[in-house]
Amino acid sequence: MSFSATSDIKLIRAEINQALAEFIKQENKYLATIGSELDPVAEALEKFLLDSGKRLRPLFAYVGLIGAAAQPTKQLISAISSLELVHVCALIHDDVMDASDTRRGAPSIHKTFENLHVKNAMVGSPAQFGVASAILLGDLALIWSAQMLHNSGLSPNELIRSLPVYDEMRVELMAGQFLDVYEQALGTQNVERSLKVARYKSGKYTIERPLHFGAALASAPVELISTYSDYGIPLGEAFQLRDDLLGVFGNPEATGKPAGDDLREGKRTALIAVALERANGSQKSLLLSGIGDANLTSDKVADLQQVITETGATSHIESMISKLTSTSLSALNHGGISPVGKQLLTELAILATDRKI
Repeated sequence: MSFSATSDIKLIRAEINQALAEFIKQENKYLATIGSELDPVAEALEKFLLDSGKRLRPLFAYVGLIGAAAQPTKQLISAISSLELVHVCALIHDDVMDASDTRRGAPSIHKTFENLHVKNAMVGSPAQFGVASAILLGDLALIWSAQMLHNSGLSPNELIRSLPVYDEMRVELMAGQFLDVYEQALGTQNVERSLKVARYKSGKYTIERPLHFGAALASAPVELISTYSDYGIPLGEAFQLRDDLLGVFGNPEATGKPAGDDLREGKRTALIAVALERANGSQKSLLLSGIGDANLTSDKVADLQQVITETGATSHIESMISKLTSTSLSALNHGGISPVGKQLLTELAILATDRKI
């Protein structure tokens, strides 16, 4: 079954959502054959996957494909949709590592299973049960991602071409996750080190590698893959810098997380690094005393937000986002990308950095 290449993001996302829904409903039937004990696992993962999500990684993989003038098929849509399950794994594990109790305005997976433990009056530590369950559900999402790719119906050659990029994407993601934990433990105050975390933890696996994944499926020339990197790397960094701003200043109704959550978690982002670099003595003291305090009140969060703004860090990061996005878009002038691919890449660059999808 063939689809016509489209520049309508809503239509593309609908196709991705359909592929994900078909896959997870089938896999949940298999879990049911193992036992009813897995019903909460099936329910939690289905809800987490299907109730929300921007689908950025499959979207960029789709553009990597049609930017190389390939036509999407049901099999290719299924293959690129598998990247969303890598993201699900990352989010579930991220919430455990950050001890974040909410995700998308609802309890995070580890909190959901902690609550299940309490509700059913189970034996042992509810918190430990929640964390253990979330680790396993995150692992299952990662396994399902590979399973969805392998069973997508790709030809042997298409699958062989895609696997090196798929593997590299997952390795870089896990490396980036460790860098994040490591830099947080070091209390990093270095902008370059923070940007390296942003590049590997989020930027590359959100934009550059999905583009390469789609390009590999389309057997794209080396020159086009290089153009995708010129576009994807700076845009990936801009994407994560926007996340950094949202983690401190974001509206909880839009982010699905409490205001100032990154401050409570002690995230050593580029925003915090710039603020500490520019802060005077009293400002720095206030920042260092508040960052990483899990019990920060909303008033204290507001004080820290004010200090960060007063140092000029907020406007500096906004300027970096603007410059990186401009650099990314300039790569589209190199040629070799199909017209519909160029149109979508231009639109996605704006949407990814404005966060309105």
